[in-house]
Amino acid sequence: MKRLCCALASLCLMLCVSVLPASAEDVSVSAQAYVLYCPQNEEIILSENKDARLPMASTTKVMTALLTLEEAQKDNCAVEFTEEMTAEGSSMYLEVGEQVTLYDLAVGMLMQSGNDAANAAAIAIDGSLQSFADRMNIKASELGMKNTHFVTPSGLDDEDHYSTAYDMALLLSAAMENDAFREITENTSMTVDFVCPDDKRVTYQNHNKLLKFYEPCIGGKTGYTERAGRCLVTCAEKDGVRLICVTLDDPDDWDDHIALFEEGFSRVKASTLGEGETFSVPLVGAAADAVTLICEPQTAVLPADAQVERKVILPDFVYAPVKRGETLGEIRYLSDGKEILKLPLVADEDIDGTKQKTLLDYIKGIFYWL
Repeated sequence: MKRLCCALASLCLMLCVSVLPASAEDVSVSAQAYVLYCPQNEEIILSENKDARLPMASTTKVMTALLTLEEAQKDNCAVEFTEEMTAEGSSMYLEVGEQVTLYDLAVGMLMQSGNDAANAAAIAIDGSLQSFADRMNIKASELGMKNTHFVTPSGLDDEDHYSTAYDMALLLSAAMENDAFREITENTSMTVDFVCPDDKRVTYQNHNKLLKFYEPCIGGKTGYTERAGRCLVTCAEKDGVRLICVTLDDPDDWDDHIALFEEGFSRVKASTLGEGETFSVPLVGAAADAVTLICEPQTAVLPADAQVERKVILPDFVYAPVKRGETLGEIRYLSDGKEILKLPLVADEDIDGTKQKTLLDYIKGIFYWL
């Protein structure tokens, strides 16, 4: 009987363990440093050594391509490839004298990881690799990348060229907000039509295999040097949640990214707040008795088990005239006592002050402001 009880107890324990929610320890990651980051709420879901300064190889080209596309939006000029633009390593195979646009150089960086494309864009935009590196570092500072220093546009090894998993997550988050960057990086292949020779067309394959391996993946960038190891930054979206994953020096990066994304998507959810919220506030000094207040719904990313409460803040009444879109109140959404979102309540219409205020109206107003 005693043995039977022990066996039953062990079975119950095993069943309980099997249904426990996944924890950070359940995700085995081979990377020297990694981050799983949600840009929608600016929170880190999982990480290890997130601020360790490490080489990041060709994931550097996320910054180079972003800056190149920003310049292309102003003037998508043709760039003639010169001898000084040549580079060792991965290439989009540009020949001296050939011409492609800035936009297509970004394609070559994000598809083929072309070091030649990165050098060509840098020199075309700022005249030298050093000047372009200065631009990269200024942009990094603007994005809050506090532990990053760029030296090369391609990501080839240099002692002073480094970043962190967290900083690279901030960088890809910003890059994915750029329409042109996002449209390029989500493609498994793209074709470039050369300006010179005008009959040359080349189709480049995206090195980011996660686009094929993992359906929620919508972009990213690979990188490798012997010193940096395998580096990978990717972005995935599922059920309204966007996550950024970064691994540095990771021999099993494809599997690690999938495991981290799956864990992240199990931990958070997207909730639309403010949808259908309307309120009526008494109106003084107008033919109408009240003004309707509405809000613009917004999506918030919350823990999967989060319970949301709201606090509606409204005046006792408002004076006419009222302008459509005028803020007259707010809704505060809280979870576990922490404010997660604040939405303004605005007037849904223009209302003229056609009714003369009475003494009682002024008295009400005095008491309202006390």
